[in-house]
Amino acid sequence: MDPSFMEKQWDELPDPKRVWIGQPGSREEGLGRLVLLTPERVAQAAQTQIKTGIRVNLGWDLNKLEYACFNRQPCELKMVPLLDGVAFDDIYVMNPQQSSQWDGLRHFSMPREDGSKERVFYGGTTKEEILDRCNDRIGIQHWAQEGITGRGVLIDYASWAEEKGINYSTFSLHTIRLSDILEISEECNITFQRGDILLVRIGVIKEWEHAMDVDAKKAYAATTSPQHAGVEGTMDVLKWIWNTGFAAVAGDAISWEASQVCARYRLFQD
Repeated sequence: MDPSFMEKQWDELPDPKRVWIGQPGSREEGLGRLVLLTPERVAQAAQTQIKTGIRVNLGWDLNKLEYACFNRQPCELKMVPLLDGVAFDDIYVMNPQQSSQWDGLRHFSMPREDGSKERVFYGGTTKEEILDRCNDRIGIQHWAQEGITGRGVLIDYASWAEEKGINYSTFSLHTIRLSDILEISEECNITFQRGDILLVRIGVIKEWEHAMDVDAKKAYAATTSPQHAGVEGTMDVLKWIWNTGFAAVAGDAISWEASQVCARYRLFQD
């Protein structure tokens, strides 16, 4: 598909469920929506947004969550002494899903629409292609080559909800509505631009580190049906994300959208 399709509005797309560009295995296909981070947009973001030069790390500690669902193990550090302690090698054993990370296009599949049991990944990539170690189709190397750099826009829902007296747990199905996001953006005088990276803060880190004890964390990790607060998974949100032209979305939540097994629209997949 021609790259210009990424610039079209939702209702102009011939098939909104199949919008990927480039040939199978190509860099264009592997970038996905990151193709919107053109050199011109990145340069414009740098020229207009960098004011103080203060740098901020958006990643959480590598050893968090120290208790996680799905039997995901925390990061393990092995220190190997060399030359009787003259030097040391650090060896890390980690699951990238454990702490802060981008969900790659290889992470989650979708069912085919023909009713078959087979599932496919972005671009129609199959499970067999994913498991083939010689096949790097839609791998994160396409993202890593140039990095993910652009204008980030923060929707601080956690602070906004606190001011409004809205109480919730981030380990529930509490939902951030599209109307909430738009209200916050208006109050903060945020004008979204094509190529923006949308960041939504819901307050997971604060709750995990300051409100939950060890027993609560272990209980969360032990459940087979965890609940996670997040953005509502609706067609309106999906269309808004596309039409606004976001290159990527991210946040501090365990799952970006409110996680529920029966959700009709699962945005991090679609």
